[in-house]
Amino acid sequence: MIIIRKIAKLDKLVLFIVLCLITIGTIAIYGATTETKLEGLHRTNLYLFGAFCIPMLFLALFDYQILLGKLAYLFYGIGIGMLVLVKFTGEHINGAVRWLSIGHFQLQPSEIAKICTVLLVAHVLSKREGEMLRLLQDLIPICIIFMIPILLIMQQPDLGTALVFVGVLLSMLWMGNIRSLYMILFISIMAVMIGTILWLYYANFELLSKVTEPHQLSRIQTFLDPTSDPDKSWHVKNAIIAIGSGGMTGSDGFFLRKGYIPYAYSDSIYVVIGEKYGFMGSAVLLLLFFLLVYRMVQIVMDSRELAGSYLVIGLMGMFIFQIFVNIGMHIGLVPLTGISLPFISYGGSSLLSNMIAIGLVLSVNVHKDEIHYI
Repeated sequence: MIIIRKIAKLDKLVLFIVLCLITIGTIAIYGATTETKLEGLHRTNLYLFGAFCIPMLFLALFDYQILLGKLAYLFYGIGIGMLVLVKFTGEHINGAVRWLSIGHFQLQPSEIAKICTVLLVAHVLSKREGEMLRLLQDLIPICIIFMIPILLIMQQPDLGTALVFVGVLLSMLWMGNIRSLYMILFISIMAVMIGTILWLYYANFELLSKVTEPHQLSRIQTFLDPTSDPDKSWHVKNAIIAIGSGGMTGSDGFFLRKGYIPYAYSDSIYVVIGEKYGFMGSAVLLLLFFLLVYRMVQIVMDSRELAGSYLVIGLMGMFIFQIFVNIGMHIGLVPLTGISLPFISYGGSSLLSNMIAIGLVLSVNVHKDEIHYI
């Protein structure tokens, strides 16, 4: 009886939006892989979605507060342990070590670590009960919690996922009632780092090349000066042209058919939507993302417990950062990096983490009327 009541409380709008996004993603994956050696990947995407609905629904009906107690430390430890394990036993793919092989499935631990980190920080923030965060007792420990996975992920190397952690950190600190002075300090540090990179690029390129990885340097170079090396800027330039060629209602997908868009089924999936379905297709996609974020904001406001609000804020920051960076890097707003588009890009690990995140968001809404004393 209790289960039935909880099922009735599931947020139908969020479920509908996720279903729409999965449908769009599957159609885009089909368009990107048809008549290629990866043909049939869209069916695998549907199978994964069906399988991952189980943990999503389980978490939605499970009381999230239980996860935000001492279990949060356990899950965080598991997440960090997986990141350490991948360093020694991970699969080498395209010059990176980011995956653990589990049978026929390749798990990317950094995706799971994002959820585990958000759980722990939501627990830590909730203990302040909305009071201003203290520097030594709260702010520094939270930063350390984030820095451990960031440093481990940077060693893989995976700058894109590491940046997602930074985006989530800033969103959770802002909603966790951080002093304006500290937030200004954080933003200033980031501005100085970006300014230093710009200064090194224009004034001391040789030094910049020594302190960055070759692939990172090439992405900075192609972002700041696309004409400096046509070969390195080939991906971004073709992506921009392909999206533009889609016009209002889409085109025949010339750039996609000719193979001018690398990883069109995963990280570059937005280019497929922009070229084949034009402005209208892109607008529908962005509208769905907006509605998802808007509904998450409403869930935060309706939650009677700060722990649930912080949890949803962290997951919402994760989604927003990934959406902005993935789309932005294909239209020239930000440097190219390896970040998937939630629910749209093909990828088992990213889809699993996204479904888990939605399950937790639904759980906060289902249990919003329950007051806990932990």
